[in-house]
Amino acid sequence: MIRTLKAFFLARYFREKLLLTGFAVLAAAIWLSSLSGRTRRFVREVHVTTSSLTDQALWISNRSKIEASAQAAAAQLDAARTLDATRLLAEVAAIANDAGLKNPTTSESQDQSNGQFSVHTLRLNVTRADWDSIKAFYIGLQKRSPYIGIEQFSLQVDRANAALLNASLRISSVEIAAH
Repeated sequence: MIRTLKAFFLARYFREKLLLTGFAVLAAAIWLSSLSGRTRRFVREVHVTTSSLTDQALWISNRSKIEASAQAAAAQLDAARTLDATRLLAEVAAIANDAGLKNPTTSESQDQSNGQFSVHTLRLNVTRADWDSIKAFYIGLQKRSPYIGIEQFSLQVDRANAALLNASLRISSVEIAAH
């Protein structure tokens, strides 16, 4: 096969040899470019996987400390003070009313449960509120920590009146199932 290709190549005119050599160089360049891209992706994946495995090994090596810390934190929670979805909505509404927020709107609660714990999440939107009311609401929620927490908080200036603010919060609570 190689002898046949060599004989074919040597039997060509000089300009044809240059053209064939150019095609061979172009094909080699395309192949090398593709190879280098695949190599870069492979090295990046190796780095990401190695980093992930290192993190996992750290979590596994500290498993006993993490479990002890979680048990200690859970022991400090009073199951009677935890909130179900309805109590979360009522508590957030009461705190908003006490803070002076006018007409806050809430979304339907989303619940996640593993049997022993349940996490209830709702979205609260407040429009055209002053800073002091939002701050009072935040402080009111903070007093109920760790039973109520803010997962996400977004604050924007109202377009119609720059002195007023629009706030969007995702609030969650933990409920401990009674044994």
